[in-house]
Amino acid sequence: MKRTDPDHVYIIAEAGVNHNGQRDLAFALVDVAVRAGADAVKFQTFDAAKLASKSVSKAAYQKDTTDAAESQYEMLRKLELPLEWHHELQAYAGARGVSFLSTAFDVDSLAFLQTLDLPFYKIPSGELVNGPLLWQFARTRKPLVISTGMATLSEVEQGLAIVAHALNAEAEPRDIDAVWRGWSDPAWRASLQCHVSLLHCTSQYPTPLAEVNLRAMDTLAGAFGLDVGYSDHTAGILVPVAAVARGAKIIEKHFTLDRAMAGPDHAASLEPGELVQMVADIRALQGALGDGAKAPHPSEWDSRRAGRQQVVALRPIAAGAHFTRADLGTARNGRGLAATELWALVGQSARRAFGAGEVID
Repeated sequence: MKRTDPDHVYIIAEAGVNHNGQRDLAFALVDVAVRAGADAVKFQTFDAAKLASKSVSKAAYQKDTTDAAESQYEMLRKLELPLEWHHELQAYAGARGVSFLSTAFDVDSLAFLQTLDLPFYKIPSGELVNGPLLWQFARTRKPLVISTGMATLSEVEQGLAIVAHALNAEAEPRDIDAVWRGWSDPAWRASLQCHVSLLHCTSQYPTPLAEVNLRAMDTLAGAFGLDVGYSDHTAGILVPVAAVARGAKIIEKHFTLDRAMAGPDHAASLEPGELVQMVADIRALQGALGDGAKAPHPSEWDSRRAGRQQVVALRPIAAGAHFTRADLGTARNGRGLAATELWALVGQSARRAFGAGEVID
């Protein structure tokens, strides 16, 4: 993902499937993302029949937040975002100054998203190990933001090797060995720079704090040298803000109009006021991180003068007398010799007489 401002944290407000299949709700979610000041609002594009078999069960958290008796396919079918809404939502979001994004979960959905000319593609955690779909994502040559929930470090590396193959090879690989042969080429690995970003993620809704493991961002950055961010599923805003303090360049966070609404992701999402606060806190922290240089700031100069001590006479000293250590101390004067000059004065002759408490100049 290309970044024009390396210090700007890119915030993706994840609407996901929280539109509940309702057009008005989808547009209302765009409005919330705009008011919060997010950089992008993101939905999900899929055909339930292609994404899940009709017999596969739901994840435990989905059973807790939706009808436990229905299948994953039945749940997803009700949460599809109709293709015709995409164009309308993209135009609406663009007119309001926020980027429209959506995540594809199958090849046909990806082909459709290509007609929208999105700024980049977000690849969900579940598709990191879906080599054929991941290859097609990369083949678009759009920047990629890849979530890594549920993955081992070796699975992340395999995903990146597949992306590198798609960027550099002429056709799909014959087998996974062809992918790894390409990965051994430094030029292929270098092609990922400024093109791929990784999001650390824990795929549990909500994520227990003990399973967040923000230090894994450091592991990803150190292993692959790519920009790293965080896709958050915890309750509240503490962890995404902490992730920015730890170096996250991208934050993705689910949001909803009301956590009490029916649906798989509402309970682990921020409500509008919380999204506003998260964005505000991240922007404030972004400014507070600074440039890393250690130097006095303009606001410190008055405190620097008022708060530092200079050399003073602890008792009367006659002109021409040799300074002893017992003659000298320090106090705040706003002028005079720095306290570190005290030692060098010992043994020197006083140029004039000094009274007790008088600054040595």
